[in-house]
Amino acid sequence: MSSHEPLHDADNEVHDVVLALPQAIERARKVLDEKSTANIHDRDEMIRAAYGLQYVLRDLLASLDALLGGRK
Repeated sequence: MSSHEPLHDADNEVHDVVLALPQAIERARKVLDEKSTANIHDRDEMIRAAYGLQYVLRDLLASLDALLGGRK
């Protein structure tokens, strides 16, 4: 059995500041543009890209949830 550290830990998820939707969208687009040039053959770059993208995606969803009255 192998042990691993997950990319996301729901037990430690905290959104102290939820961005307004336009800011969350802008930030997500910026990070997506930045990470799109990552070298797919470079493990460290892929880890950084995955972490950065999942972070802004969670921020974007938190903004949508706040706007639509969904889960926080």
